[in-house]
Amino acid sequence: MIKLAAFADEANASLDGQITALQRNGIEYVELRGLDGTNVSDITEEQAKEYAERLTKAGIKVWSIGSPIGKIKIDGDLDAHIEKFIHVCRLANIFGTDKIRMFSFYEAYEKKETVFSTLSKMVEIAKDFGVKLCHENEKKIYGDTLQRVLEIFENVSGLYMIYDPANFLEVGEDPNATLPALHGKSEYFHIKDVVAKTGELVPAGNGDGQIDKLIDMIGNEDKVLTVEPHLKVFKGYAEMDSSEMKNKFFFASNEVAFDAAVSALKDVLKSQGYKEVKDGFVR
Repeated sequence: MIKLAAFADEANASLDGQITALQRNGIEYVELRGLDGTNVSDITEEQAKEYAERLTKAGIKVWSIGSPIGKIKIDGDLDAHIEKFIHVCRLANIFGTDKIRMFSFYEAYEKKETVFSTLSKMVEIAKDFGVKLCHENEKKIYGDTLQRVLEIFENVSGLYMIYDPANFLEVGEDPNATLPALHGKSEYFHIKDVVAKTGELVPAGNGDGQIDKLIDMIGNEDKVLTVEPHLKVFKGYAEMDSSEMKNKFFFASNEVAFDAAVSALKDVLKSQGYKEVKDGFVR
C-alpha cells in the first residue's frame, strides 16, 4: 500500500490551517517543517507537546520531522549544530515519529571525510533516541549528485535515504540513472516535479521527474510519498532555499496550489493502476 504524507506548511503557515488542508485532501500523515511560522527545529519541547496533542486530536500522524539539520557549511559550528540535532531528536520522540529528514552540508565537496564522520556521529546519536536519520538529496550539499549520494551510503552505516526527483533534475541528473540506482534503497520519497529545461516547478507528472515510473517501481511494497508542492512561494521558503522558485503554473493561493499538487499525485497513482481506499492507495 502507498500512503501519502505532506509538507502541509506549504498550504498554510498555521497548524490549524495545515490540519484543515490535510483533512480536506484525505492525507493522514504530515512531515513537519514549519509550525505557526516557526521552523520545527526552533520550537521548544513544551510547544511540541502542545502541537502533538492537537495533531493527535485531529487524527493526523507525524510521518517525519522535516528538519534543516545538515543545511549549514561543513566548516561551521558543528558542535552547536549537533546540539540542535539532539533537540530535534527529542522533538521526534515527542511527536511520535521515528524519522528525521536531514542533509549533508554546504561547501563540502572537498571535505568528504568530515561529512562522513559527522553523519556517522549523528546516526549513532539518532539510534540512542530510536530515530532513523534520513538523508535527502538537495542541490549544493555534498549529497546532491548520484555519485556523491552513493559515496555517502557506502561510508555512513545506518543512514537512510529519501529520494527527491526534482532535486536531482535541478543538478542535471537523469532519472534514468538515479531511479534504478536508488529507488530500492530509499526509505521514502519526496514528490515534487520540475521541467528540466526551464527549471520550472510543476505538479507531479507535468515535469521530467518520471513520477509515474517511480510509483510503478514501488509495486506492492508499503511506501510513503510526501507531497512537497513548491508550486507557490510560502512562508519560510527563503529560509530553506536561497534560490528563486520558478513556477510554470499560477495558483491563486497556497491552499489552491497545495490541493493541486495532491490532486496531480493522485492522478499519477491512478494512472499506474492504484485506487484510493480508506488508508491509502492499493494496486
